[in-house]
Amino acid sequence: MSAMQVRLATEADHGAVKALYRELRPQDPEVDSDASLAHFRVVLQSPQARLVVALCEGEVGATCMLASIPNFASAGMPIGVIEHVITGERFRRRGLALAALEFALDAAWTMNCCKVFLLSGAQRKQAHRLYESAGFVGNQELGFVQKNPRAVRHD
Repeated sequence: MSAMQVRLATEADHGAVKALYRELRPQDPEVDSDASLAHFRVVLQSPQARLVVALCEGEVGATCMLASIPNFASAGMPIGVIEHVITGERFRRRGLALAALEFALDAAWTMNCCKVFLLSGAQRKQAHRLYESAGFVGNQELGFVQKNPRAVRHD
């Protein structure tokens, strides 16, 4: 078993995380390095966001992002959202994504979130098994999505 570490991302992880996103979404437009780093810094500095990285033998192999949304219901407890659960092709089947999800969930409970949800492409059955192994329930609530009609789309 290889050495695994899970932690919050730092600015030094920018290139590795960007490469994972490119692997997941190769159709997205390329963002120049300065703009990409600026977006990365916004996420890292946001009190409502946690960007998690899972390392295998010192290399970033998986990531996910947790965001908390202020909430009026549930006694004001925030709602957690996990997005962009990504494992690099060469790091798959080593437990990195599950470890990243568990770290993000622990962070959500520390932030006192009342619940955490994530969306996944309906056809991504293998990813759904991963989410269920992390304790997510796929048939408890139904998710609906509407994409921004004004945004340039590449998906």
